[in-house]
Amino acid sequence: MPTPEELARQNIDALLTQCGWIIQKRSTINLSAGRGIAITEGLLKAGDEVDYLLFVDGKAIGTVEAKPEGFTLTG
Repeated sequence: MPTPEELARQNIDALLTQCGWIIQKRSTINLSAGRGIAITEGLLKAGDEVDYLLFVDGKAIGTVEAKPEGFTLTG
């Protein structure tokens, strides 16, 4: 049985795919595969890991960090 985190990742993967993003694992990155690439478990320069690192035309443009429902954003 999948964990809540695995279910969330499956849901987010499906939503990103529906929006035209190509989902790739960090171990098999190919930024030439399409215009919008979402790398799962992406690494930032500082060594921090994010749930998704988003690239458009080979350039990093943002991150996605999944949080539980009801989580309050600050900052």
